[in-house]
Parts: sequence; structure tokens; C-alpha cells
Amino acid sequence: MRLCPTFLLQRWLWLCVCARQWHCSNGNNCRLPLCVRQIGAYLRLMVDSLYYNTLTNSDVVMDSLMEPIFWMVDLLTRRFGAVFVCLLVILTTSILLVVYVVMLPLIINTYSPSWIAWHMSYGHWNLVMIVFHYYKATNTGPGYPPTMKNSIPFVSMCKKCIIPKPARTHHCAICNTCILKMDHHCPWLNNCVGHFNQRYFFCFCVSMTLGCVYCSISGRNLFLDAYSAIESTYQTPPLTFRDKMFHMSVIYMWVLTSVVAVALGGLTIWHAVLISRGETSIERHLNNKETKRMRKCGKVYKNSFNYGRLNNWKVFLGVEKKSHWLTRVLLPSGHVPIGNGLTWDIYPFRKDMMPV
Repeated sequence: MRLCPTFLLQRWLWLCVCARQWHCSNGNNCRLPLCVRQIGAYLRLMVDSLYYNTLTNSDVVMDSLMEPIFWMVDLLTRRFGAVFVCLLVILTTSILLVVYVVMLPLIINTYSPSWIAWHMSYGHWNLVMIVFHYYKATNTGPGYPPTMKNSIPFVSMCKKCIIPKPARTHHCAICNTCILKMDHHCPWLNNCVGHFNQRYFFCFCVSMTLGCVYCSISGRNLFLDAYSAIESTYQTPPLTFRDKMFHMSVIYMWVLTSVVAVALGGLTIWHAVLISRGETSIERHLNNKETKRMRKCGKVYKNSFNYGRLNNWKVFLGVEKKSHWLTRVLLPSGHVPIGNGLTWDIYPFRKDMMPV
């Protein structure tokens, strides 16, 4: 439960008046300056605000104590969002340079025509999927609730935006606005992940993970040879500068793609689990708390946005007929998601969701 601003303001003014009256009544015999006593009164107000009502629990106290850390993280993410985007573009471009300059000539000179065709086809499909979905994820707005008066049902009021919040809408402290079906704020996109760009974000994660796994597996033997060549102290004849750069480029490519494949792969699997359950990252935390609370009351909590695993994926990917698995999933597609992100009671009643 949030603290009432009017109550805190009245409490603060009352403490300041009391401190000033006590200063005037004691004259020059006062031990501490007035400014020091006002700071003490403010600190006392902060302590009182932690337990002034019976609804305060340990979560509220911890949130209050961690608020400066959250504020600092939000500030750094807001200021350095563009830096993260530039860093991702630079690292991805460096891997592409290694692939095209170092690995592609070896593939053409070593592999059979069928293997060359497979590598060229899959590699460029993967690259197109990465570039397309990253561009759309960064440049597509996540979706915002209307600020004007409307008849759309809402579940609460945002205390910061002072507007009604529809279901699954949450306030982003970094963007300083409410986001429809907010999942999280991604610094690598410099954008919030919400209703209208969550599919782009997830498809980018899948494509980038597949690309890193592809580079890691394809370059494994080259990495082992390059590492052995670099580690060898006595070379006959010694390595030239060009050979050293070749081996170092292979090692750099393999290490970076392997690390990203593991880290981003874990994140992608986690989001796949959430999508299968019809949840976002924020809703996962809230649903766990609600499940524990209702379990204590002898009840079972049911997520009203979970339509079954297959239907959850169809709703998320926008699959409304069989051909969409190709045109909207395996190929780049800029279609908008199902629904407007404001109401969520239409999906269980769609007649074409189950047969697809």
C-alpha cells in the first residue's frame, strides 16, 4: 500500500512547526541549530512512514530501503540506453566481418557445393531475421494507454501518470509512462518491451541465439586450430602478422558467439516458458505472490490470460491460419499483434484458434 502524500505533507509541516516553536521558546539556550533539527524531523518522518499503518509489511520496507538503488539503476539505464544499442551494433558488425572475411572464403574453398548452398542460405536467412526484428523492436512503440477520457475498463489508477491502467498495464520508471502488457525495459533496445513489440523482441532473441550457435558450431574446428597455433611457442616457420590476425579473429569470434549463445539462450528459454504460460516477466512475479496468498486461504489461483500452451503461442505470434506459420513466423513479418492491448476477453471466444 502506497503512503498518502497528504498525510506525509501534514506530518512534515507539523514537525517543522514544532521544531521552530521549540527553538523560539528556548531562546539562545538551544543546543542544536534549527536546520539540524529540521533534518532530524525529516528523518523521523521517514521512519514513521514505514509503520504508520497496519498494512505495512516487510516488502514495503525493503522497497523503501532499495528505492535509491532502483533510482540509480533507472537513471543509468535512461542515460546510457543509446550506448548499449551502439555497443550491440558494433559487436554484431565485428562478427559479420570475421564471418565474411575469414570464414566464408574457407567455406567456399573447402566444402562441397551442397554444403556451400546450405551455409549461404541459412546464414543469410538468419542475418535477415536478426536485422529485421532488432530494427522493429527498437523502433516500434510498446503501446501506451489512452490519456483522454474513455469507456475502456481499467483495473487501477497509475499514481505517477494519474491515468487509468487497463489490465496488464504497468508503469515504466525509465520511460516515465505506462506501457500496455509491459514485460520489461530492455537497455539493449533502449525501449520498453510491451504489447506491440514483444514479438519482435522475442524473435530477435531467438534469431540471435541461433546465429551465435551456428557460428560457434561452424567455427569450432577453426578455433581449436587457431588456439593451438597461438599457444605454440616454437613455430617453424614463425607465424606472420597476417596469420596471427587470422587466428586471433577466429578466437574472438568463437568466444564471443559462444558466450552470447549461452547467456542469450537462457534468456530466450525463460521467455519461451513465460509465453507458454501466458505471462510476462512482471506478471510472473505478481502471479507467484497471488498464488501463495490464495494458497493460504485454501484457494487456487488461475491466470485469466492463460489460454493453453498452443493458443498462447498463436496469440503471441499472431497465427490465425496455417499459412501464418510460414509467412508470420519463419519469415520476417511486420503484422500487428492480435488485439489492442487494452482488453483481453476476446481470445478464448475466437472460433479459429483451435483448428490452426
